[in-house]
Amino acid sequence: MKLTVVGCSGSFPSAGSACSSYLVEADGFRLLLDMGNGALGELQRHIGLYDLDAIFLSHLHADHCIDMCAYFVVRYYRHDGGRSEPIPVYGPDGTEQRLTAAHGDTPSDRAMSEVFDFHTLKSGSFDIGPFSVRTEKVCHPVDTFGIRIEHDGRSLTYSSDTGTCEVLDELAEGTDLFLCEASFTHGKEDIPDLHLNGREAGEIAAHGKVGRLVLTHIPPWTDADRNLADARAIYGGPVELAVPGAVYEI
Repeated sequence: MKLTVVGCSGSFPSAGSACSSYLVEADGFRLLLDMGNGALGELQRHIGLYDLDAIFLSHLHADHCIDMCAYFVVRYYRHDGGRSEPIPVYGPDGTEQRLTAAHGDTPSDRAMSEVFDFHTLKSGSFDIGPFSVRTEKVCHPVDTFGIRIEHDGRSLTYSSDTGTCEVLDELAEGTDLFLCEASFTHGKEDIPDLHLNGREAGEIAAHGKVGRLVLTHIPPWTDADRNLADARAIYGGPVELAVPGAVYEI
């Protein structure tokens, strides 16, 4: 299983990164986790426009899903004529309606479903291609799902956006790579059920005995090095900041 960081900025794109988007590959299958602002352009550095096999949208905030509107155009009006076959899209309840409203001028109210095969996320376990996945609703102001992906005895957990919660601890326990948001700074922001800071990400990683911690979704105004140091003070395993283009063999 391979993870490629497509974009990792939180809230809005930074000068050096698109917003949240992560490509997971195994057995020739390509699953994209989120497609935030700027992600579609960056994705083309790694794969072709029509090479995705499935998309997981953790929640419907723009920095995790808004480039789906551009991807709709790509798949609906193919440059070689016709349109693409529907691709599975796993997202919270209302995903189709939200994307249709955001795009604003789709050819019809059901045009999104002509190129996207929408599946409503619920807490539970199921398969996406060769991957065994478990999704759980985490703590964020809108319906938001963390995900654990397993393949060939290896595992990746993506926190999505969340505050501290027991289900995230469960998803992360023993995972080989924990891709965890760290939007806040310890001692600065204290808003329950919204985001994590570096120290909290380190605590989850340490408690769950994860193999590697990668901090992501750090907004341009947050001191990423401070969050990295806070995580390292708690978690003794490998920990680093996500950067665009980084590749992890899991």
